[in-house]
Amino acid sequence: MRLKSIFLIVLLSLFSVTTITAQSKEQKELEAKRQQILKELSRYNALYNKEKKKETSVIKQVEDVNYKIRVKQNLIKITNEQANQLTRDINNNQNQITDLRNQLTALKEDYAKMIVKSYKSKSEQSKIMFLLSSDNFKQAYKRLQYINQYKAYQKKQAEEIKTKTEVLQKLNLQLAEQKEQKKKLIAENRKAKRELEQEVAEQEALMALIRKDIKKHSLAIRKKRQEAERIDKEINRLIREAIAASNKKAGKTSSTGKFVLTPAGKALAANFESNRGKLPWPVDRGVIKSKYGLQRSITDGAVKQNYKSIYIATENNAEVKSVFNGEVYKIMVIKNANPAVMISHGNYITVYMNMASINVKPGQKLKTGDVIGKAFTNKTSGETLLGFRVYKNDATQNPEYWLSKN
Repeated sequence: MRLKSIFLIVLLSLFSVTTITAQSKEQKELEAKRQQILKELSRYNALYNKEKKKETSVIKQVEDVNYKIRVKQNLIKITNEQANQLTRDINNNQNQITDLRNQLTALKEDYAKMIVKSYKSKSEQSKIMFLLSSDNFKQAYKRLQYINQYKAYQKKQAEEIKTKTEVLQKLNLQLAEQKEQKKKLIAENRKAKRELEQEVAEQEALMALIRKDIKKHSLAIRKKRQEAERIDKEINRLIREAIAASNKKAGKTSSTGKFVLTPAGKALAANFESNRGKLPWPVDRGVIKSKYGLQRSITDGAVKQNYKSIYIATENNAEVKSVFNGEVYKIMVIKNANPAVMISHGNYITVYMNMASINVKPGQKLKTGDVIGKAFTNKTSGETLLGFRVYKNDATQNPEYWLSKN
């Protein structure tokens, strides 16, 4: 029973340490997300404080405010998750502290009894007499084993008291740190909520301006949407052409909407796919201003548009780089729009839109990070936006899932 008790105590100590590590890991993950959002806000403010011009349209201002509201809401959400996780961790630690104190009390009482008992029979002569009074050699051997086991258990109890005391001290320190961290997070969240309220008020004021001249702004948005749809159609046509040309070259004439790849093409595509979530950004500094997928209209929240690209706000004269090894398939020159570059990576294609200048040619082989040109800067607003897409065969992918979070 004594040995079993020791084993259970050791297991409980190990469980306490493991729990502390797990809690720390969860907090680190949430803190990493929060820091990422704070960096995004910092980059955005740095970009727009430097590049923003006075001649910004109302629609553009609403887009800016909507971006800040979206990011700030995400920040508040993550911070709330952190505070809630800290509350759970604090409760768990308090329960562990109570359990450890109870265990320590029991251990110390048991240890004290052993010390008294040991003191009473500490004489070496009494131990020898205990052994010599055995009826036979086997009994004497068992008595010797008992004496040694008792000494080992006594030593183990002393070590266990020391270990549990250290664990308890660590838990107490961690608990104090957690309470301080939670207090800080709550204060930061209050500040973020105040800023969010100001941005929502600004958004409402801008929307009031839009509603005063809804026809004018609706027309501008409709025109912008039509241009985007025209560019979508042109890119889709070129993607289909690329697939057809590739398949014809491979001796396949049927239209499947998928590339027929050579062994080298398959290897390149597999390599590209294995880097999902790890691809470098096409610009050195930037934030995702416009997201992929269904997005609500600025003038009418009931209307949604399906965006095939993300738009990255970056600095003036920003160099645009290939996100992976590949080959320049096409330089797109579209009427009333800025040019775009299409780079193939096996059956994947990346598209870099709203370019100001291009310094690559069709058929040119590229390495990850090779500069392909510069992003376009709007002279009126001072904003530099790069459109970025990812296709697998003829279907778009969410570029955010492919780019590195760092």
